[in-house]
Formats: sequence, C-alpha cells, structure tokens
Amino acid sequence: MDYRAELEAKGSRARQAARKLATLPSNIKNQALLNMADALEEHQETLLAANARDMETGRAKGLSAALLDRLLLNGSRIKAMAEGLRQIAALPDPVGEVLGMWRRPNGLEIGKVRVPLGVIGIIYEARPNVTVDAAGLCLKAGNAVILRGGSEAINSNIAITQVITRAAQAAGIPEGAIQLIETTDRQAVNALLRLNRYLDVIIPRGSAGLIQTVVENSTIPVIETGIGVCHTFVDASADLAMAQEIAFNAKVSRPAVCNAMETLLVHRAIAAEFLPPALERLHQAGVELRGCPETRCYHPAVKPATEEDWATEYHDLILAVKVVGNLDEALEHIATYGTRHSEAIVTRDYDNARRFLQEVDAAAVYVNASTRFTDGFEFGFGAEIGISTQKLHARGPMGLPELTSIKYIVYGSGQIR
Repeated sequence: MDYRAELEAKGSRARQAARKLATLPSNIKNQALLNMADALEEHQETLLAANARDMETGRAKGLSAALLDRLLLNGSRIKAMAEGLRQIAALPDPVGEVLGMWRRPNGLEIGKVRVPLGVIGIIYEARPNVTVDAAGLCLKAGNAVILRGGSEAINSNIAITQVITRAAQAAGIPEGAIQLIETTDRQAVNALLRLNRYLDVIIPRGSAGLIQTVVENSTIPVIETGIGVCHTFVDASADLAMAQEIAFNAKVSRPAVCNAMETLLVHRAIAAEFLPPALERLHQAGVELRGCPETRCYHPAVKPATEEDWATEYHDLILAVKVVGNLDEALEHIATYGTRHSEAIVTRDYDNARRFLQEVDAAAVYVNASTRFTDGFEFGFGAEIGISTQKLHARGPMGLPELTSIKYIVYGSGQIR
C-alpha cells in the first residue's frame, strides 16, 4: 500500500502546528503537560484494557518474557509516565534561552538563542511509555512530533495518543502537534523516512536492526540512539560486596533495556573470591551464564562463551563473563566490543577510576554505580527521547536541550558590508 498521501497530510499538519508551537508561551505548554499527566491517570482502565490486548497478542506470537516486560503497562508504570510529564512541566523551558550575546567592533549586536528543531519523527519498538515521553519532551521544546511505535504495542499506543492529544488540545496546543501513525505496515516507515519536506529530524529508538534500517533509508537527518553492549569491570581493589550488588542490579533489574549490563569483566586478582558467590546469585536469579575458560572454573552452570557473545546485546537474562589480567585488558575489551553506550568500573583505586573515566569512549561512564542509571528520568530530565551514542548534536540521554537547535539574532543600526 502507498502511504505517501496519508503521511504527507500528517506532515503538513505537523509543520503548521510546529510554527505555532515555536512561539507558544511556557505556561500553556506546561498546562498541557499537566493535563496530559492527569488524563493518563484518569483513563488508566482504558489504557490497561488496550495494553491487555497487546499482551495477549504478544504471548500468542511467542514474544520472550523480556519483550513482554517491555510491552507491559500496569498502574505503577502509568503513574510513572504521568510523573515524567509533571517533571517535564517543572523544568525550565529551553526555547528562547540566550546562550550568548556580544557586540562587534562595527556596532552589530549578535545573540545566540535556542529554538525548536521543528517537526520530529520518532520510530520506536515495544515500550508504550516512549509514546508519552516523546510527546511530552517534544511539546515542551516547542516541536511537533509524528510517532511510529512498534506493531506489538499498537493498541496501547493508539489509546495513549488519543488520551494525551485531547488533554493537550484542551490547554491550547494546536491540532497536529502530536500524531501517531496507526498502521503496523512497515511500508509506512519507508514513507515517513522520505518526508524531508515536512520533517526536520528522525530519531529511531530500538534494536540495532531498526536503527540500521532508518540510517540507511532516511532522506531526513537522523539522530542515532544506539544499542547497549554495556560492561561492568570489577577491579582488583573493588569492594566486593558493592561490586556484587552493582553487577546484579545491572543485569537482573530489567534485562531488556539498553542500559542493562551484557558483559561482566573481573580482575584476575579477585576472581576466585568474587566470582563463585556472584555467579551463584546470578544463576539463582535465572541468568544464563556464558564465560571464558577461567570463568567456567568458578561455577558449573557457566557455558562456553563464543566470540559473538562478547558483541551481543541480549535483551534477556543472559550474561557474558570474562576474567582479565588488568585495567588495560579491560579497557581494550570495552574498546573492541562496546557500543559507546554505558560502561562502569567498580574500584577503590583513584588512579584506575580516573583512567577509566578518561579513556572509555562512551556516552555515560560510571565509577561505583550501576549502568542502569543511564536514563533521562534518572538524570533529572523528566524523561528522554532516547540515548544517543553518536557525537554530533546530542550524546547520552536526550532531554529538552537536545531537542532544540540555535538561531543567531543580529541587531544593527544601519550597518552595511
């Protein structure tokens, strides 16, 4: 089916809405966000019923437990989505922020201010909370947004979009500011990726396959949100009790998300003391363990790791474990197999901590903390559009400032060149 006409109509509405949003006062945008938060909680039963249909379909299709967890909505998750919108409302409005002002010798006064990107297309997969996060952040930053969620969450996304759109418009947000592509046909994605007449940027959020498809086929600039092959390195000087808690949290708390640990690196000097209890705890939690030959000596449940394991984002309760001889070997492993997302070291050695922070090339680098904190909400951004692993324009969790561009404003008094 050809979706160009439908998508162009959405793009045209979004472009018209973006012009109005760009100059909308902060109080109207904030009230819209608060309305949206209240509406999510008021219509919780409607949202849960829609999500139940998605969950039923997902189970019938044989989705993994991890993917079903990403798809699931419940009362606490809806409350968290609403709280995210309220946090966004409480944040300073980036639009119009003056980043600098200076006077030239000829008398020209030049200013640098934040302005919205315009119209943003966001393509994402199973997590319906992304619908709310993306709509809220784009709205506060003065952008119109066209959303295309995964087929697994289609009923949830339709219900959420209807609820928040009505609430936003009641506060004065223009029609077309928040739109959802309601078909699950992948041809609609191809049409969206060619709407460069209307869209200013595309942001893919999901698997490596999704991101690669978008990058290779889009005629619109892309901000890549990368996959997360995240590591935790337990150094020789680590507090081993702390290290065990950090590693367990990084793998088990929510294994399907991009900031979950996929590979545990352990210094050889403490491997014999650290690995047996740490591996047993992970094994008891249902984690499938794959390790190097040394690791396999410390627990009978550890399967041999392959070269592919070191480079795999599992999105599941699977963990690769490797014993390394020193910090240099850990750094080399991360440089070879990491995806520049989130990396952590557990250590009491100040110099090693400093080296790790300086030498690891990633969007977020941790000392003595779980990689699970790489998240817009946890960083105080209210929510996030995604976690960028590229270096142009935005890197790391993308909040409000990353959804703006800049404009130079120039005041003169008749100067000519």
